[in-house]
Amino acid sequence: MSQCIFCKIINKEIPGHVVYEDEFVLAFLDISQSTKGHTLVIPKKHAQDVFSMTAEDMSHVFSIVPKLANALKTTFNCNGLNVVNNNGVAAGQTVFHYHVHLIPRYDETDGFSNSYANNMENYTPEMLAALKEEVIKSL
Repeated sequence: MSQCIFCKIINKEIPGHVVYEDEFVLAFLDISQSTKGHTLVIPKKHAQDVFSMTAEDMSHVFSIVPKLANALKTTFNCNGLNVVNNNGVAAGQTVFHYHVHLIPRYDETDGFSNSYANNMENYTPEMLAALKEEVIKSL
């Protein structure tokens, strides 16, 4: 993908602060640094999002996540880590090359929010059972 910024980093057309590279995966510091050490893990083979990833390519990406997570914990002495992946505009994806964010967490004031809406009161057990059946039909 000639216009993809992450492909340009992979191809060394533009610089990236690469922390890990192998035949299939590249990991580099996110220039936004949501928190200190914020790292992106990407497949070298272009895929737009999770919907276009193969199981094999996904396994390559996630095979390195624990190693990088531990390196970030050791390096930055963080107290936790968010593993975040946004797919599609509605989910907040802004670069359309599949990527996983590894965001070190230090405390509740580190500037990153991971709050999720709690809509439990809107779903009965029967509604959840019906949703489950819909998903199973699509597998």
